[in-house]
Amino acid sequence: MRYSRVVITAGFTGLLSFCLLAVAIGTDYWYIIDVHKPNSSSSEDYYSHSGLWRINEGANKSSVIPSFTANTSSLSDVEKDLLTLHKMVVIILPLSLILLVFAWIVGLVSSLACSPTLLAGSAAYIFFCSLFTLSGLCIYIRYSNKAMEEFQQVVPPETLSYVNVSFGWSLASAWLSYSLEIVTGLTLLLAARISQMKGHYDSGVAIAML
Repeated sequence: MRYSRVVITAGFTGLLSFCLLAVAIGTDYWYIIDVHKPNSSSSEDYYSHSGLWRINEGANKSSVIPSFTANTSSLSDVEKDLLTLHKMVVIILPLSLILLVFAWIVGLVSSLACSPTLLAGSAAYIFFCSLFTLSGLCIYIRYSNKAMEEFQQVVPPETLSYVNVSFGWSLASAWLSYSLEIVTGLTLLLAARISQMKGHYDSGVAIAML
């Protein structure tokens, strides 16, 4: 396998991973709530989709999630826990996005240098970035499940039968970004191995020519 093809693949998957995570963070289809009541017109149905920053209800109503501006003195313990989880998500995932920028730069430099050590270090850094992305996604799922449990306690069971809750394509985009981060790290490790083998081969040729 050629070294150039491997590093180009790593660069492409790394860039695509960054783009997918940026799209996920900036869009509002992480969590979708769709309510269809029987014997009601479609205009009376309730539809809501939310992201990390906003909640969109219906066609025109949108509100910002007050993660850092909410008055916690009037909140219950469960609401405070939910707010804390949400704060962690909106800190960790954007931080992961920033780290990916530096990861792409470091990967590019190490690829141009053809250094096995730098390539392996870049792969380790990519895996480190992927831990931030994975942590943010796991915390968001925990936050969503806990919010749903609280919702089920205050809504009558007969009403819950009309509620359809699902994760949206924004979350899927973030998961795909995480997968590509892992692929990028593994590809850089492969590039490091190829570079190391090439160095040994060149050394052997040089010794044979002496």
